[in-house]
Amino acid sequence: MRGETELSALLRTMQPQLFAEELGYGRLPPGQGLPSGLVPFATVAEAEGMTVVAAAAELARHGVDHVPGWARISLTVHSDLAAVGLTAAVATALAAEGISANVVAGCFHDHFLVQWDRRFAAIAVLTRLSASA
Repeated sequence: MRGETELSALLRTMQPQLFAEELGYGRLPPGQGLPSGLVPFATVAEAEGMTVVAAAAELARHGVDHVPGWARISLTVHSDLAAVGLTAAVATALAAEGISANVVAGCFHDHFLVQWDRRFAAIAVLTRLSASA
């Protein structure tokens, strides 16, 4: 399951993909499970409760307290979990344009959650970063 580890190759071939659906960060109290039928993109278990990243409309429909306004950009390159520098390079490029970058890493790809209203600017930044690698 090893992926690419060389930073310049990762940047050159990252091919950022913007998803059309607005996401939200939901909060569930400790011990409360996911509402039946809610399919999250990601979950994070913390001492304060569970963070649920899912479609903002679905979080609202299920009555989950959430912060809407996030877009998902996935890097389609298969990045190795031990690769060094990809997250830093992407976050630095986005930060230079005033765009926050919340990262979720899967076994195959890295996913960045950016402000919904800055999603097209974020794609432009990542496209330029990839072209200059």
